[in-house]
Amino acid sequence: MNWLLVVLGAMVGAPLRYLTDRAVQSRHDSVFPWGTFAVNVTGCLILGLLTGAVAAGAAGSHLQLLLGTGLCGALTTYSTFSYETLRLTETGARLYGVANVAASVVAGLGAAFAGVALAQAVWT
Repeated sequence: MNWLLVVLGAMVGAPLRYLTDRAVQSRHDSVFPWGTFAVNVTGCLILGLLTGAVAAGAAGSHLQLLLGTGLCGALTTYSTFSYETLRLTETGARLYGVANVAASVVAGLGAAFAGVALAQAVWT
């Protein structure tokens, strides 16, 4: 049963990632990978909220598998982040590459912490 929850979450997360990435990137005339940045930070926020909800007893392990492992696992992408950063540096856009790494780490961690704090405020 657990694997089915992961599969169902991933079935939503993967297309959502692709569609969100394309929609965000099409609105920016820049080599910076805004689409990947947006899905990764959003995934961190969702996972932070979910983690806070589980810690507060407001969500259980099944929801954690469905949304955390399945949805967020398919929505976020470390491999694409790494590839896009590598491509930026290889094509001479080193400043964008460094900005991508710094902004992704800071915003991702910030979103996760904000999600946990929001969950604690709501459910504690």
